Amino acid sequence: MKARARALRLSSPVGAFVATIKARIFIAFFVMSLLSGGLGFYAIVAIAHVGDLVGRTYDQSLMSINYARATAADFAKMRATFARQGLTRDKAAIAKLDAQITELHTTLAEDLTIAVERAQSDRAVRAALAVQSGVAAWDDIRRSFGDLSAVRPERWDALDHQADTIDAQIDMLVNYTAGDGFTFRQAARTAVGSELRLNMAAALLAIFGSGVIAWLLHRRIRGPIVSASLAAQRIAGGHLDDSIPTDGRDELGSLLRSMAAMRDNIRAMMEREVRQRQSAERLLTDALQSSREGVVVVDATGCIAFANPMALKFFEGLGTAGNSSGETNCREALSRDGEFRLPNGRWLRVSRSATEGGGFVAVCSDISVEKEQEAKLRETNLRLDAALDNMSQGLCLYDADHRLMVVNRRYGQIYGLPANAVTPGMTAMEVLAVSSNGGHSAVPSVYPVIDELPNGKVIAIERRNTADGGFVATFEDVTERRHAEARIAFLAHHDVLTGLPNRIALEQQINASIAQTGRDQGFAIFALDLDDFRPINDTFGHAVGDELLVAVANRLSACVREIDCVARIGADEFVVVQRAVERPEDAAVLARRLIDVVKAPYVLSNQTVSVGVTIGVTVAPGDGMSCGKLLKNADVALARAKAEARGAFRYFEPDMDARLQARRALESDLRHALETKAFEVYYQPIYSLGSERICGFEALLRWKHPVRGFISPAEFIPLAEELGLIVPLGEWVLVQACTDAARWPDGLKIAVNVSAVQFTSASLVSAVRDALRSTGLPGRRLELEITESVLVANPGVTTAILHSLKGLGVRVSMDDFGTGYSSLSYLRSFPFDKIKIDQSFVRDLCEEDGTDFIVRAVISLGASLGMTTTAEGVETEAQLARLRAEGCDEVQGYLFSRPVPITEVPNVIARWNGATRAIA
Repeated sequence: MKARARALRLSSPVGAFVATIKARIFIAFFVMSLLSGGLGFYAIVAIAHVGDLVGRTYDQSLMSINYARATAADFAKMRATFARQGLTRDKAAIAKLDAQITELHTTLAEDLTIAVERAQSDRAVRAALAVQSGVAAWDDIRRSFGDLSAVRPERWDALDHQADTIDAQIDMLVNYTAGDGFTFRQAARTAVGSELRLNMAAALLAIFGSGVIAWLLHRRIRGPIVSASLAAQRIAGGHLDDSIPTDGRDELGSLLRSMAAMRDNIRAMMEREVRQRQSAERLLTDALQSSREGVVVVDATGCIAFANPMALKFFEGLGTAGNSSGETNCREALSRDGEFRLPNGRWLRVSRSATEGGGFVAVCSDISVEKEQEAKLRETNLRLDAALDNMSQGLCLYDADHRLMVVNRRYGQIYGLPANAVTPGMTAMEVLAVSSNGGHSAVPSVYPVIDELPNGKVIAIERRNTADGGFVATFEDVTERRHAEARIAFLAHHDVLTGLPNRIALEQQINASIAQTGRDQGFAIFALDLDDFRPINDTFGHAVGDELLVAVANRLSACVREIDCVARIGADEFVVVQRAVERPEDAAVLARRLIDVVKAPYVLSNQTVSVGVTIGVTVAPGDGMSCGKLLKNADVALARAKAEARGAFRYFEPDMDARLQARRALESDLRHALETKAFEVYYQPIYSLGSERICGFEALLRWKHPVRGFISPAEFIPLAEELGLIVPLGEWVLVQACTDAARWPDGLKIAVNVSAVQFTSASLVSAVRDALRSTGLPGRRLELEITESVLVANPGVTTAILHSLKGLGVRVSMDDFGTGYSSLSYLRSFPFDKIKIDQSFVRDLCEEDGTDFIVRAVISLGASLGMTTTAEGVETEAQLARLRAEGCDEVQGYLFSRPVPITEVPNVIARWNGATRAIA
């Protein structure tokens, strides 16, 4: 029944509220508050009563005493002020002091009134009234004195007696008010003691009631709190699987249920944290494994607890059993922060961080590249310092304040200064002063300048401003340069070897002669070329050749007058300008004298040689009035003389110029033809006697001039070689021939002649390679024909080029074999693929006492050397039969076909090889 009743009570809203801890605590504290409030209310009433007594003691008794004493002070001031009034005769001061006495009398009356109001006893009131009447009487006596100097002594005595009476009355008033205060204090002390006893009894009752209520409240909430505390301790200890009682509907029950939920949350959080930490550890492990920095963990005992792969790479052998070198290097490197060089030359920067366990973590960074850059920078700085100290110029670098920052050693050397005479930190003016004391002229402030020193030195000074506001000044000793410039100025107009005027000075002399030429008087120009000078130069050497030229120059100069001019314009080419020529015969006299003098033997240092001279003469104004024209005419006359009679002289004639103009025109047309590709390639078949068919063609260059028609190759090929056009022309023929041959049947080869000039070009091998690659023609189908002159020029270089061509698969044949004097030696030095017998031997092959024995020998030689022999210029059946009988391999000539353009090549092939073998 009790339990049912309790359940019914708890089911009601009020019961449910009362069942809660906060309700019980509220009720307990409410009851305790009521007890405390009642006790406090009673204490307030008691304190108010006691306070009233104390207030009366203070306000009425104490203040009454104070105001009584203030009355005594006021009266004392009145007496003192009256005494000062008697000491002065100044009426204004007397009036002012009288006003002060009146004011003090008023103040005394106010203090006495307050003292009477605060006094509680009748005797105090009577004493106050006596003081008041006494003061009034004293004041009346004072006012009755009038002139103080005339007051009789007995009147002063009466005033003093009245004052003494007032003082006695004030003392009585003070005593009476003090006695009233004591009475009030005794009453207040009695009331306070009574109230204290009553409050102590009430306080004991309130404490007892509060203790009972606290015991009841503790009894109700102690058990759940203990359970909650134990649960909290278990959770704090990490025991998250223990059960927690969750019964009870009050706040402690809610607390236990919350703690159970908190335990579950903590357990979930810990599991999540463990998963996150494991993930972080995996990420950290991955980072350490892939880090470019070496990481080493050392524990408190100094043992290496961990090293990532990069650290293992840095310290080779670390962690390998039986290999202590890696661990030794690691410990030495990790002994301190800083840089460490490994035995393999690699540099590491080590940074250590202490751990909580007493060890440390070391991070090793590879700084080899930085070290290399530092070394390079250091080397660069050393080189810069060395460059500054060894540069040919003196240098001074100043800052924005014009103070010296850098000075090199050369500056002091230039100005002859002692060591450390000029040091960084000096101003520009100080440097100038020190340098001026060195015995040279002051350096001007305007740059650039030329400073000529008293000792003959010439110093070039330049100044350049820097970005920071300073400047750099360079000082260069240009003494030798000045001398060299003077020498250059001389050499600009004179020949270095002979000291004679050069072409520039010669033109100036000719122009001056033209300007001075009159109607009756002209001048002559002699173009001289030494005969057989090149053999002397090649045989005895350039030193002898130079000595000979100097000797010739001296003889020529000795043959002319002072007004004449001798100039050297080439290796062995001289020009003489003869002035004041009245008749052509005057020039002839000088020409003969020059020839006779020059051809006389020369006794040189080690040799005695002789040389002749050929001269071309032109006379102005008849042959022209311009420098260029006169020199050209003299060259034309010289060419005529060299062609007709060396060691003689010839005058210029107009028809010589015509022939020269024709040659110049042909040169121009040849250049234009090369630019416009106006040439054609003709092909002459090569017939194989073994297979009785055409085995290939020889490419022959043809030029059809738009005016002159076909021009012989014998005319334009030498001209192209002389003009330097043969190289691009030969490359064009090579490409065109390979392009055409690539469309022929596979068995047909193409032969291309190569000029000797082409072998002086380094691009021959690359030109052949490019032609084969661009046209797709196999190298085995290309034959390059060279003449003996190619090998004569430079046998070593030519042989190397021929071997390079053989490396491309190209066949090489010797053309015009037998026309030289050393062909057999060339056949021994280089394995030719073919020998071509010159047509001059084939032409006389069938003649009596002809060249059949030469042809037979060449064919036999080719057979013994494994070389193919080809005979050129076959024009008759008899010649063909004879060559066939001698065992010749191939023939070509008009008997089979003239050279034909590319359009007729298919017909030639069809004629000799059959229609099925012709080009489709």
